Amino acid sequence: MRIVFATDLSDANEAAIESRTCLECLDNIGVTEVHLLTVVPDNVSSGLPGMDVASDAREALKTQRGVFEEAGFEVETHVARGTPHRRINGLAERLDADMIVVGSRGESPLRNRLIGGTVRNVARTAVRPLLVERIEKTETGPAVTKEHLFQNTLYATDFSDNAERAYEFFPALTGATQRATLLHVRGREQREDDDSEQEARDRLEEMAEELRDRMGIDVETNVRAGGAVEEIVAEEERVGATTTLIGARGTSRLRRLLLGSTAESIVAQGNNNVLLVPPESATPR
Repeated sequence: MRIVFATDLSDANEAAIESRTCLECLDNIGVTEVHLLTVVPDNVSSGLPGMDVASDAREALKTQRGVFEEAGFEVETHVARGTPHRRINGLAERLDADMIVVGSRGESPLRNRLIGGTVRNVARTAVRPLLVERIEKTETGPAVTKEHLFQNTLYATDFSDNAERAYEFFPALTGATQRATLLHVRGREQREDDDSEQEARDRLEEMAEELRDRMGIDVETNVRAGGAVEEIVAEEERVGATTTLIGARGTSRLRRLLLGSTAESIVAQGNNNVLLVPPESATPR
């Protein structure tokens, strides 16, 4: 598996890269090739004669490259200038990457930062599955919020085509995921339909049985009622999920809008690592 790991060369991103359990999780899902990318925005310059921002960035990447190489990954480094989310998506598309990984700090949009505050733009325009890894401040410095990235995965679905595409990503997590929870949130229209709750529970159980047989993991299901974002965040807390798996963009067969704005809000407001799977038709922006 080939990934693009976007870094802003901050202490926070170094904390994510240096987390041994996170490296092991990437290895467990079959990652062998890592492309470290840092983007210098067009409006950033040193302002000093003889200083080359791109050269400085390449030098700074050496430490992070060394961590991945010591863990056994093949590594290439890339420095690009331009709009960060465009450069990240562009490299992932050009390399035919299997996943993009970014680090995210903070719980609110005002504190959510990646290379100048673009993590939401990366999530909104991702053309490849995107892992948003939470980083938090601690007394000893930045650290990953939840280790063992995929160990306990919460999958949120509205039964749309894009949600099914996210579900189909589960087998790629074999070797890292030990437990999964499948969640459906019933909106107002569905709460007025007495049959919709049982229908949702039946569909979730069918999916759970398939995962148990295919991956040999523990799987539970749950149906909640209320606002999608609030209920997903509450379920993350209830089951102790380490990553939330969700489809990006799209509308539901059951007329419930879960993907798109909800996925974006989960990235911005949630406390969990998030794995976003874009629709098959996603193109670079």
